[in-house]
Amino acid sequence: MKTIGLIGGMSWESSLEYERVIHTEVRRRLGGTHSARTLHWTFDFHDIEALQESGEWEAAGAAVLGAARRLEGAGADLLVLCTNTMHRVADEVAEGVSIPLIHIADTTADAVLADNITTVGLMGTSYTMEGDFFRGRLAERGLEVITPGAADRAEVHTVIFDELVRGVLSPDSRRRFLEIIGGLVEAGAEGVIAGCTEIELLVGRGDLDVAYYPTARIHALAAVTAALDPNA
Repeated sequence: MKTIGLIGGMSWESSLEYERVIHTEVRRRLGGTHSARTLHWTFDFHDIEALQESGEWEAAGAAVLGAARRLEGAGADLLVLCTNTMHRVADEVAEGVSIPLIHIADTTADAVLADNITTVGLMGTSYTMEGDFFRGRLAERGLEVITPGAADRAEVHTVIFDELVRGVLSPDSRRRFLEIIGGLVEAGAEGVIAGCTEIELLVGRGDLDVAYYPTARIHALAAVTAALDPNA
């Protein structure tokens, strides 16, 4: 079994979910008292959020790369960046280490394409919904990506940073997210991507009548597959 290096704390609310999914899945696959071999680097999200808000992505990328190198040096065999938004710097991080980094957009695209879906709605931070680092990677796989309108994107972003990363799960926000998701479906989305790792803490598969792709869970399961595959 390979050792998974987890770069988290962005926020820790969803990083804990990564750990839960990874250990639960390893035990499910191997049985008995098995659990995953993991190493963790957890950021103080206050520092990362400040860099995001001020547009200092180069500094944010340098911080994440530093964490990746520390995990590699400590014995990690592969890396998982436990956040969608910070995949904006994933390419720089991957180039700066000698172990694989499992990209969250790639694992998500694999899941969507396995369902023979070609048009998906995307919910996430404004950085993710409006940038190209996630959407573009999906488009490269032949997927059409629909995002909410400007006002709805702003509302989703605000709920993520004012509520979800702080552990606040509001029934009112859940209703609004479901309304916004409904708009994406009306616009042609055959499925919806929870493109922020905290969104799936608020909206679950059972809340929707269309295919749902919770990126944190998908990403975590892909990490388990890589860790257990001797040929990966």
